Amino acid sequence: MSGMGGMGATFRTLRTDRSIVNNKLDRHTVRRVLSFAAPHRRLIAAFLAITVVDACLVVVTPLLVQRIVDHGILEGDTSLVVWLAAAMAATALVGGVLSVLSGWFSSRIGEGLIFDLRTKVFGHVQRQSIAFFTRTQTGALVSRLNNDVIGAQRAFTSTLSSTVSNSISVVVVGVAMLALSWQVTLACLALFPILLLASHWVSNRLAGLTREQMDGNADLGNQMTERFNVGGAMLLKLFGRRATEDDLFAQKASTVRDLGVRISLITRIFTATMTTVPALATALVYGVGGAMAIRQELSIGTVLALATLLLRLLGPLQGLSNVRVDVMTALVSFERVFEVLDLPSAIVERDDAKRVRSGPIGVEFDHVAFTYPTADEISLASLERIARRGSAPSGPVLRDLTFTAEPGQMVALVGPSGAGKTTVTHLIARLYDVSGGAVRVGGTDVRELELESLEDVVGYVTQDAHMFHDTVRANLRYARPDADDQQVWQALEGARIAELVRSLPDGLDTVIGDRGYRLSGGERQRLAIARLLLKAPAVVVLDEATAHLDSESEVAVQAALESALAGRTSIVIAHRLSTVRNADQILVLDDGEIVERGTHDDLLARGGLYADLYRTQFQQVPDYPGDVLCAWCDQPGPHEHGASSEPVPAKE
Repeated sequence: MSGMGGMGATFRTLRTDRSIVNNKLDRHTVRRVLSFAAPHRRLIAAFLAITVVDACLVVVTPLLVQRIVDHGILEGDTSLVVWLAAAMAATALVGGVLSVLSGWFSSRIGEGLIFDLRTKVFGHVQRQSIAFFTRTQTGALVSRLNNDVIGAQRAFTSTLSSTVSNSISVVVVGVAMLALSWQVTLACLALFPILLLASHWVSNRLAGLTREQMDGNADLGNQMTERFNVGGAMLLKLFGRRATEDDLFAQKASTVRDLGVRISLITRIFTATMTTVPALATALVYGVGGAMAIRQELSIGTVLALATLLLRLLGPLQGLSNVRVDVMTALVSFERVFEVLDLPSAIVERDDAKRVRSGPIGVEFDHVAFTYPTADEISLASLERIARRGSAPSGPVLRDLTFTAEPGQMVALVGPSGAGKTTVTHLIARLYDVSGGAVRVGGTDVRELELESLEDVVGYVTQDAHMFHDTVRANLRYARPDADDQQVWQALEGARIAELVRSLPDGLDTVIGDRGYRLSGGERQRLAIARLLLKAPAVVVLDEATAHLDSESEVAVQAALESALAGRTSIVIAHRLSTVRNADQILVLDDGEIVERGTHDDLLARGGLYADLYRTQFQQVPDYPGDVLCAWCDQPGPHEHGASSEPVPAKE
């Protein structure tokens, strides 16, 4: 290894937060790290063997140079010169082959570890409760799967190989130099403190500047991510803040620019030091060694060998001076990955979990109470931008909730905002676990069911149905991967959106954009309903599925919902009370409790909270307290027009 061979690794070390070196080795972490290495132990053993042999080769060429000069050239032995030159060429070839093999083993080990860690973290995160995702910053979580996983794998590739290689090189080269001339060797080592001082000076400045630069780049990335998605771009254009955004971005970019200039200057200073010290050491070898050669205390070949060996000694010495920082950096990355893996999921499937029974399926809430978990129970402070703010207990959200949705029935949940309606629907699919009581699907407590089985029988359509940046076909088949195109088209027909899909440029292969923003709200909702129909669940949950839609879109979505709800047990949340007038049972929630229950007509006649909510939405006529204005003739009272009468919103 040459004196400059470890420059890249040295810069990575110097850019590391030096506070890491103050951490203590955790034996438990080390044991877990070794457990991840166990499946790759044979590859690691072969990798280390190649690294040791390659490190030992560093002294071969300088020693061959000594013999060529002293015993070949100076003694006029042409045959020896040729053979020794051939040996040098063979050494170079062997070194090249070992380098290729080392790279192959390194990549196999490194990529294998990355695969193991990423798949474990991804699988573990996928099994976290929805509460985990409501608190976690997505960027910080993604960083664990990228930056920290890559940092962890370096422990078994660059850090391990460089430590072993540098240690062997220092020993072998040091012994060879001392054997050739202990005087010259000690004189050259006197320059080594200069490298240590340079490293210390640079690291103290470079680590802090690099951390600031990374933070600055993160700020730039966050601004671009938020402004370049469809929602952010729309907000920017609607409020006309282009100049302000330009100034804000320029300010952040200028900070990164200035930091880059300072980092570049310090890096240049360090590079100059790293090249100057070996040059001074080489001059010292030729000065001291040359004088000794004149006095015939050393041979000319020995002087040349010492000069060559010196360049192969300074790099490993510099690398070993930073080995603790390298090791601790890798272990910190492992600890950050283990931190995610050690976070227990709030939703755990029992070992003896059952499948949902076949046949008609109903939903039962039996004296259900629920309180949202605290931050300490479901997330990590390191994954939250503002750690633990707002982590105090929220208090009871649902209190003694009891009702039953018989198979095939529609149960509507209505009430003011914050009453707990959405929380009720989340408990059905076990996105959260109840704090008291039980939720039963098909007669079995959801905590006793297999999660996959429960997910198969419960389907959702929310007010903001999420779509992936993919084709229409891929978004629909996400609900049922084995569905063929005929089944996809049947679902589209049932959702009243087949005609629209046929009119798209590429039909089912049309990419609908980030979150489906290339579609209108009504179109996106109908596509979500088609996805639901393709899944064909026994229980359907609609959470404000028609909210925020215009009248035309709402009519189309309502028609699609008729197909989705036919023959299925349904739990429906709706602020537009006209959409739940025909529900078998309407539950009125207020402050986490059911305060009224009954049919539409019963609740209106009772004159309670439901009637109050209804009156706030629709203009009432004093002589007809239970009726509303007809949408066709603007007259009170129910009557026929050849089409169903619908309530109209109260006039401003």
